[in-house]
Amino acid sequence: MRGLLIGRFQPFHSGHLEVARYLRERKPDENLLLGIGSSEESFTPENPFTASERAEMIALALAEANLSGCLTVPIPDIDRHALWAAHVREVVPPFDRVYTNNPLTRQLFERDGVAVESTPLFRRESLQGLKIRSAILEELPWTLFVPPAVAEYLGRIEGAQRVRLLGPE
Repeated sequence: MRGLLIGRFQPFHSGHLEVARYLRERKPDENLLLGIGSSEESFTPENPFTASERAEMIALALAEANLSGCLTVPIPDIDRHALWAAHVREVVPPFDRVYTNNPLTRQLFERDGVAVESTPLFRRESLQGLKIRSAILEELPWTLFVPPAVAEYLGRIEGAQRVRLLGPE
């Protein structure tokens, strides 16, 4: 069995890590695919990091948390909602269910006959990519909201400087 968790992971934050941990603990026999949405987008205010940088953040955070049984896969956009779920099934290894709290994603996959489950939202008031990118822009202590390995990686690639260079959304 395989589940798919889709996100843009801009950046991969502690809430994403907690969802992955929750799913691995709840379904230890199920492999977890982490689908990197909008994988073709990078160097924009909304999507500052490349798909490979996001995959690296995820790999480092999962290793630091000692979470195994996870695979990251890029999912480029096609800008056609009616075909999107089929597109995802075409570009991602086979999966049995999708984990999402996004109503449109839920509707599209359910319409395509895929089981969909919601996940808990961990510290949602602060653990959102937009809020973390805003904290970076305002030079607030954003590293509190990402796993230590992600903070260290973003430091190495000068991720905060990139977010500031790209400016607000």
